[in-house]
Amino acid sequence: MRGRRVRGVGAVCGGTALLAVVGVGGWFGFARGEGGEAPRPGEAAAVAGRLDLPWPGEGQTSIAVEGLGSLGREGGRQPVPIASVAKVMTAYVILKEHPLAGGQQGPRIRVDAAAAEESHSLSESTAPLREGRRPTQRQLLELLLLPSGNNVARLLARWDAGSEKAFVVKMNRAAARLGMDRTTYTGASGFEASTRSTADDQLKLARQAMKEPVLRAVVALRSTTVPGVPGTVTNTNRLLDEPGVIGLKTGSSTPAGGNLMWAAEVTSGAKRHLVLGVVLGQRARTTPTEGLDAALEKSGALIEAVRTGLPAALRAGEPVRT
Repeated sequence: MRGRRVRGVGAVCGGTALLAVVGVGGWFGFARGEGGEAPRPGEAAAVAGRLDLPWPGEGQTSIAVEGLGSLGREGGRQPVPIASVAKVMTAYVILKEHPLAGGQQGPRIRVDAAAAEESHSLSESTAPLREGRRPTQRQLLELLLLPSGNNVARLLARWDAGSEKAFVVKMNRAAARLGMDRTTYTGASGFEASTRSTADDQLKLARQAMKEPVLRAVVALRSTTVPGVPGTVTNTNRLLDEPGVIGLKTGSSTPAGGNLMWAAEVTSGAKRHLVLGVVLGQRARTTPTEGLDAALEKSGALIEAVRTGLPAALRAGEPVRT
């Protein structure tokens, strides 16, 4: 079945600067830069109009091509609970405060009694941590973002700011700097339903998150192993097994439903375009599992439609050269 035509097309948040080249080939977009031209006015809307996207019939969704602009949005701009998608901001703030370069592991961080005790919670997602262990900053980021450890989020917050409350102040300050004016963080993990945002706001964060090399590398991991943590740690984002998907973060709870901030590469000839999307509020007030399954399903359909349709949509409009 073909999806509905894109609606609510607008300019992507921030400017139109091209994302820095990453890896072999890099990402290409419709950005002003050396040897290139700025996107023509209305180019994003024209490209979006050539796509037929299967927008979810519930919640909020926002999609953009880096350097080009918005492919559209659905579902309004009322702030809603975002669950563990909040951990992207946690990781972003940690890396801004404590940058890591290349293969650096960063400092070792002592697991405190609170983080170890929370490992046994049956009411939220946690990572198994033992008091006194000293995993590295990079290892804790992996435990934060792959299995979505709430106890890891709070541990990192205390390590950075002395208390979770003080760290949340930093999260909200970062949100304000990014122009996320409909976002409120009340905890480092997203467990609280009072942490609320919109798909448009989270898309602004997604753009910045993918510019952080360590964060970008971690969210692309399908699994990892961490000394002292039994077995293999698996990423909750099952879409990483799909072509082109390179991130970002799941989130689910009964009040929030299923949420996904995602990133995918779309190849068009010799160019790779970075496409970012946020899907919120799928099957809210059901079970976290049902909500997450719905968010993954709806996001997967959108990613596939963009992956297969965007190259032709770009060619039809004779996009500017980069």
